[in-house]
Amino acid sequence: MKLFSLVVFLCIGFTGLSQNKQLLYGVSDIPQSLMLNPGGIVQYDKHYGIPFLSQIHFNGGASGVTVYDIFQSPNTTDINNRITDAIFNQKNTDFFTVTQQLELINIGWRNSKEYYFSGGIYQEFDMITYFPRDLAILGWEGNGNYIDYEFDLGDLNTSGDLLTVYHFGANKKVSDKLTLGARIKIYSSIFNFTSTNNKGTFVTRVGDGSQNIYDHLLQDADVQLKTSGIAPFIDDENGAPGMGGHIMSRALFGGNLGVGFDIGGTYEVSQNWVVSASLLDVGAIFHTNEVENYRAHGSYNLTGLNLIFPSLEDGEAALPYYQNLEDEITESVPVDTLYNKYTVIRPMKVNAGLMYHFGRAFGNKECDCLDMGQGDFGNQAVGLQFYSIFRPKKPQYAATLFYYRRFTNFLAGKITYTADSFSVDNVGLMAVGDFGKLNVYIGVDNLLRYGNLAKANHVSLQLGFNLKYL
Repeated sequence: MKLFSLVVFLCIGFTGLSQNKQLLYGVSDIPQSLMLNPGGIVQYDKHYGIPFLSQIHFNGGASGVTVYDIFQSPNTTDINNRITDAIFNQKNTDFFTVTQQLELINIGWRNSKEYYFSGGIYQEFDMITYFPRDLAILGWEGNGNYIDYEFDLGDLNTSGDLLTVYHFGANKKVSDKLTLGARIKIYSSIFNFTSTNNKGTFVTRVGDGSQNIYDHLLQDADVQLKTSGIAPFIDDENGAPGMGGHIMSRALFGGNLGVGFDIGGTYEVSQNWVVSASLLDVGAIFHTNEVENYRAHGSYNLTGLNLIFPSLEDGEAALPYYQNLEDEITESVPVDTLYNKYTVIRPMKVNAGLMYHFGRAFGNKECDCLDMGQGDFGNQAVGLQFYSIFRPKKPQYAATLFYYRRFTNFLAGKITYTADSFSVDNVGLMAVGDFGKLNVYIGVDNLLRYGNLAKANHVSLQLGFNLKYL
């Protein structure tokens, strides 16, 4: 049991990812910034993302533990003690999330009416698992020291999606100060799993002594796992070779479909001050085909095994105690397989930013920094950003301070300092280059931990290549 608990703990704990893209938000030099705010400022007439290379995004972290917490120098403490400390130092609201995005196509163009249209396709994997603290304690230490303690089955809370997103958006500067934008999205889910709102407890109590010293009670259990698109991966007789076509079919509108939208805007308050905000992934996916749901519900009281030792004839088998026990539990807490349709709300995201520009205007060496026209921003900026994503237990938040500078007509950079659920000292850096029509960007997070990545709660990398026409 301890080995199993350790494997689960490590597999979950050190593959976490997050969706916040604080380095990319508000950087109008990069076309992909429109994916974070469809109402962002657009300073070019068209762009073409290089297929499969226009945005590659990986982002990793864990809110309550690091690799170093477990695998630090063996000269410190015993690894079993470190695992015990890691389990008890986490709360059931600590989480591990996985988000990976790969942009397949991204294009944009401006029409004669000054609308900037953009659209494309990207693939996304998103998962969140909350730390099941009570069950981790039960698996690691057992119930011997926890008489009358009710282990909460509600700590089981996880969900995940693999999907393809088709999107189309429009952006327009509706006045000298205000730019607005919106984007419609169609989701094609390849597979989904979700297990939330579980209930029930497991408790060990001192018995009445008639059968055993202790009674083990599973009380009012109701645990569900909803899945769609997963059964063929398990049951397909063709195995892995047959899965490629199945995945492609579900990615190309053959899966469970959904719809959503993004909205956003940017307001140039003055010659120097700019505010922006966006609301992303307001929508849902409707799971209607290849649906399999599993539900275990009921109560059971184990008072012990009443062993009987009858005389056995030669070759006669002993009584099947454990099979009888299993049958009793299955009868009291049945596991049903259901095929009910279900709907999953997309994890909605909120972005907001406040930016103060100063310095020389972009591309104008003779600029009078105190007398710039509206929209003629300086080559430097500082500001604040806010991010939130809605999750099953509660929203997650992040706050960022940043400094942006355009060094030349073709080179710019942004440095960020972020406090979020993972850490309070995440320093990130992004570089953006325009080499002729080729737009290149790369950003990394948590620079303070690169001396020893094992101590990092969060590490990320994002990069991309576009063709941009002014």
